[in-house]
Amino acid sequence: MSPIVRDAVPEDAPGVAAVFAPYVRESVVTFETDPPTPAMWRSRIEAPHPFVVLTIAGEVSGYALATPWRQKPAYRHTVETTVYLSGTATGRGHGRHLMTELLKRCKEDGYRQAIAVVVAADDGSSLRLHEKLGYEQAGRLTKVGHKQGRWLDTLLLQREL
Repeated sequence: MSPIVRDAVPEDAPGVAAVFAPYVRESVVTFETDPPTPAMWRSRIEAPHPFVVLTIAGEVSGYALATPWRQKPAYRHTVETTVYLSGTATGRGHGRHLMTELLKRCKEDGYRQAIAVVVAADDGSSLRLHEKLGYEQAGRLTKVGHKQGRWLDTLLLQREL
């Protein structure tokens, strides 16, 4: 069955939670320390910002979402973007497909800038994906997160929509 990228619906919350939880528990690519519950994901899906899922054979295998970059009104045209895939969906171009659809929706919704925050300690795949999508490095924040016994840097990436 072909992969499908579509807008997330509240019923996708358990699948989204299942995709994200291993990243929280087993990696440093997110600074979350407790996996969000399906109820928390449901509220994010219902928020008025773009949120897309990748389904394979009807199962959620990845997602991408946009959230406000900052709460101050002057930032209202800027979003932070995020993408995650299940372990079985990586390395097949699905991340690029998800992000392309997300960025299209962000632009259609009137956003002007997209920011991504990538942990510098990962294998580089997230940075490469974002660079292929037109993001450019805008800065580095050193030792801003502490997880799994180590201090971590983040890279700020930005692209115009």
